[in-house]
Amino acid sequence: MNLRRADGRPLVIGHRGAAGVAPENTLASLEAAVRAGVDIVEFDVSPGLVLAHSHSETPVGALTLDRALEYLAAAGVGVHVDVKLGGYERDVVAALHAHGLEGRALVSTALPRVGRELARVAPALPRAIGYPRDRLGVSRFRWPAAPTSAGAAALRAVVPLRIPLLLRQARATVLALHHTLCSRAAVAAAHRSGAAVLAWPVSDAAGALRLADLGVDAIVSDDPETTLFALGARVH
Repeated sequence: MNLRRADGRPLVIGHRGAAGVAPENTLASLEAAVRAGVDIVEFDVSPGLVLAHSHSETPVGALTLDRALEYLAAAGVGVHVDVKLGGYERDVVAALHAHGLEGRALVSTALPRVGRELARVAPALPRAIGYPRDRLGVSRFRWPAAPTSAGAAALRAVVPLRIPLLLRQARATVLALHHTLCSRAAVAAAHRSGAAVLAWPVSDAAGALRLADLGVDAIVSDDPETTLFALGARVH
């Protein structure tokens, strides 16, 4: 899967399906993303190969990885599997292979050790490292308040310097960067290292246009229909 942006718009990735439209990591959410016309559908996979952000956030009647991939393979969209913990990397890769999705799939994680294991078992698959982890609290920042936040500004200043090491540590080929930390310098640093940049998560029109202007390769959105409209890409 080629994630690098050429002259067109950024790719649009449905976040946990379309988490702003239907309950996240459910079949309804995946279906909403497909109806919106996304390029790629992202979802979380937790231990037990079920769609869930964490054990405590497992949806009622949790969807299995196999069922999700069966649906998305038939839908003809790209697939983005976010591996939340370690120990089942090989099983995720095997499931993608079983559904013939290696050519239109990427895998991601926020854990460098999981990234290294994914690189070992599936060296040809695009692999994203997510930054930062929630423990840094950056996901609580809001745009446009974030640019005036000392914490956000300090993080944005060092991110371009951290990116090459982060990619090497995780053996990642893609950077999944929180939108508050995106800058032209960060995008350029990732591109110099040969990595595409996914910005997450932005659903409002102004945020999508800002990220497109910064040069990101893909936008991860809870409301992909709104994002596609903002980018002028909605066709139905």
